[in-house]
Amino acid sequence: MVRITKVHTGVGDKGMTVHLDGTHVSKDDARLEVVGTIDELNSLIGIVQMELQRIPVTTRDGGPRATVLKIQSHAGKKLAHLQQELFDLGAECSAGPDSIPEGMQVLQDDACERLLHEMNEWLGEIEPLSSFILPTGNPVVAYLHLARAVTRRAERRLAGLRNQEGDESVRTVPFSYLNRLSDWLFVLSRWITATLGEEESLWLPLAEREKTKRAE
Repeated sequence: MVRITKVHTGVGDKGMTVHLDGTHVSKDDARLEVVGTIDELNSLIGIVQMELQRIPVTTRDGGPRATVLKIQSHAGKKLAHLQQELFDLGAECSAGPDSIPEGMQVLQDDACERLLHEMNEWLGEIEPLSSFILPTGNPVVAYLHLARAVTRRAERRLAGLRNQEGDESVRTVPFSYLNRLSDWLFVLSRWITATLGEEESLWLPLAEREKTKRAE
């Protein structure tokens, strides 16, 4: 286990920091942008977890809300596991593949396959899409949409790092993982909405909105 005796080191007081492999870089370093975005994503998942626990678990007459208990138990465990993996991913991305400390384990293809398997299970319980969905809903769902968007940004930052430092600067698994994860978060948001019996907000093309407006 890591033993941290103090948080403040003073290293970053002049806009510099240190990567996992000991390299000193500016705080606008491309690799640090990746790590920071993954950290932001992990923090958002923490907010999702918080909002998940805020959903009332009893009805007005005091009875249990089985659907809420279901998503708190099921999604809560999945999200907790996800936060661990995002920490793994951020640590890995703080160094090039050749500079990862000996003995440090990194995510493998089975993590990507698990995300795909879980997505497919949720998709089997919900109706297929009939339109694009607006990123809104109850707080849990809305934050999942935001987390999905930040995941895509992390993916773009990772691509930028590879373009800047070369194909060997990043393993393929982080790309696959983030690509799967954005879809995973989207499907989870839909599964939670469906399980709670709530409605999705569908996007209407401009022509349809204008037609509806004229009919009112």
